[in-house]
Amino acid sequence: MATVAYVSESDAVGVVREVYEDIRKTFGMPFVPNLFKVMAHNPAYLQASWQRVKTIMGPGLLDRKTKEMIAVAVSATNGCDYCVQAHTGALRAMGSTDGELVELMAVVDLFSGFNKMLEGLQVDNDFAR
Repeated sequence: MATVAYVSESDAVGVVREVYEDIRKTFGMPFVPNLFKVMAHNPAYLQASWQRVKTIMGPGLLDRKTKEMIAVAVSATNGCDYCVQAHTGALRAMGSTDGELVELMAVVDLFSGFNKMLEGLQVDNDFAR
C-alpha cells in the first residue's frame, strides 16, 4: 500500500492534467501509472520527471527495446517489483519471449555475482591502463 494517496485522473488539474494526458497519449495506455500519480503531489517534479522519461526512453542512439531491457535489469538489481513488472510488460508488448527474458536475467545474475565478488575481494582493475 502506498504511503501517500494517488492523485486520481479525475482530480488532476492544470499541469498535472496536461502531463497525465501526455502520458496516456505517449504510452498509448488507457490509464496513468501509479508512479506518476504519487509524483503529482508536486506538479513541478511530475513534469520534470515525465520530461526525463520522454527524453531518455524516447528515440536515441539505443533502440527502445534495449532501453527497456536495461530498465528491467536495473530494476531487478535494485529490487523494484513495480518497475520489473512495468518494463517486462513493455518488453512483452515488443515481442520479447520467455527465452529472451530468462537470458536477460541470466546476464543480471552473472554480473551481480561478479560485481560482488570483485568488490568484496577488491580485485585491481587491469583494464584501466
